[in-house]
Amino acid sequence: MLRTEAARTPGDRALTTLVGELSVASEAFRTLWASHTVREHRSGQKLVHHPIVGDLDLTFESLDIGSRRGLALVTYLASPGSASHDSLQLLAHWAVTNDTGPVRQPRTTER
Repeated sequence: MLRTEAARTPGDRALTTLVGELSVASEAFRTLWASHTVREHRSGQKLVHHPIVGDLDLTFESLDIGSRRGLALVTYLASPGSASHDSLQLLAHWAVTNDTGPVRQPRTTER
């Protein structure tokens, strides 16, 4: 998605700066960026680590919204009866019963 956005807005200084910083900080990023491989992921699986319920194995679907590129609706689902489904149910219950303010953003890993 980063490469797609970079191609769409080649004069974006903030994006150019970000790519530069990532290239300096990460050999893996530098190698991937130099390969010019572009793949758009509209569906698949993600492993999300949530700070309260732990690892969640989720499928996702991404749908473009309207005519403005870059605006999308992304849904995440857990298979019914799975441990991830149970964890999401627990998290939903926790969210209703605990008003502790903002929670750290979960980490995601694409598989």
